[in-house]
Amino acid sequence: MTIKVVLADDQALLRSAFRVLVDSEPDMEVVGEAADGAEVVDVVHKTLPDVVLMDIRMPGTDGLAATRAITADPALAAVHVVMLTTFEVDEYVVQSLRAGASGFLGKGAEPEELLGAIRVAAAGEALLSPAATKGLIATFLAQGGSWDGGGDPRRHGERLAALTVREREVLVQVAGGHSNDEIAERLAVSPLTVKTHVNRAMAKLSARDRAQLVVIAYESGLVRPRVD
Repeated sequence: MTIKVVLADDQALLRSAFRVLVDSEPDMEVVGEAADGAEVVDVVHKTLPDVVLMDIRMPGTDGLAATRAITADPALAAVHVVMLTTFEVDEYVVQSLRAGASGFLGKGAEPEELLGAIRVAAAGEALLSPAATKGLIATFLAQGGSWDGGGDPRRHGERLAALTVREREVLVQVAGGHSNDEIAERLAVSPLTVKTHVNRAMAKLSARDRAQLVVIAYESGLVRPRVD
């Protein structure tokens, strides 16, 4: 099964480099390109990709606004956005997840990391590089346990009440950045069982993907960030 990818970056040279890299993989294909946020939304509607590599900083409509437009459209529910930027700034990590992105990756990542990110996002997994994860937690702590413009922790808490004990346990593991296989080993269940619990938790919490489950886990207080 071929993973369809759209590239969104205002630098043509960088898009060309990404295209060569992605198209060199037997299980991937670039189906569209865009140089700004407004254009990428149009391209995504036309091509219905599995993954969009989205630059945060673009002229006109930026990557965050474009991501919000994509993730808010029910017709594009199967599209996963991976945000790309030169610097893994804490503010961007939070804003990217709030916009509905499935993950966040620095442009300085190795080619193998980028390709791996595409596969992870296409599979519906949350993607946060180590630096981005630290930034996410640091921002959460700096703002006293809540994010400006975010959801109401009490509302999330009420929704958590709908989860079973096992679904809560799985959610905690998801917030820890663990894959289904890792969670299955930790909880001594099958990966399929974990996937079922994750899907049910997403449905009950109205979460688009695993990345949003991570946000909800922190905001609701189910998971408390640790300070090293």
